[in-house]
Amino acid sequence: MVTPDDVRRYIAEGLACDTLQVQGDGRHFEALIVSPLFEGKRLVQRHQLVYQALGDRMREEIHALSMKTLTPDEYAGSKA
Repeated sequence: MVTPDDVRRYIAEGLACDTLQVQGDGRHFEALIVSPLFEGKRLVQRHQLVYQALGDRMREEIHALSMKTLTPDEYAGSKA
C-alpha cells in the first residue's frame, strides 16, 4: 500500500518544492505543494506538473489526489 511518505517522495523526485506536505489513507491523498515552478501558471497547469512528476503512479498506485498548489509568495501570504 502506498503511504503519504511515498507520495511525498514521488512528487519531490520530479518537482522542485519549497514545501511539500502529504496526508492520506493509502488510496486517497491530500497534498500541499509549494513550488517556484508554479509562478505564472494557471491551476490546471500546476496540477499537470504534479501529475507529470507522479507519472504512471497516478493511475496505478494512487486512487485520488487532492492538491493545493501555491507559489512561494502565495504560501507566504496564506500564512500571514
